[in-house]
Amino acid sequence: MTVTVPPDYTPSDDEEFMNPIMLEYFRGKILQWRSELLEESNETLQHLQEGGNTEPDIADRASIETERSLELRTRDRARKLIGKIDEALERIENGSYGFCEETHEPISIRRLEARPIATLSIEAQERHERMEKTHRD
Repeated sequence: MTVTVPPDYTPSDDEEFMNPIMLEYFRGKILQWRSELLEESNETLQHLQEGGNTEPDIADRASIETERSLELRTRDRARKLIGKIDEALERIENGSYGFCEETHEPISIRRLEARPIATLSIEAQERHERMEKTHRD
């Protein structure tokens, strides 16, 4: 069954949580984000492959190496984010998308709008971060 999201659609608390239109809305949002990340990643890869270390000036070479290092870190972050995006797409398929992994309660629509790959409700995320901080200190 194909679901079409109206162009002016915005998820709201007044509708059934994760109904087919809302799910398709978030799937589209996540797929668009994934596509943008892949495009940026390919551009970064192309840029890295183009650049050779032919700068005669040591300061210029150092500057180029710093840029390359930053690009590689950015690319690595994008790769990890794409993995999380793929997991969110799997959750859409298996029906668990939008529900907190800890409490199994719905994650707020505002949170999903801001972070479509969220797996925890705000409360569970805050608890998680407090625990991390406690163990770190």
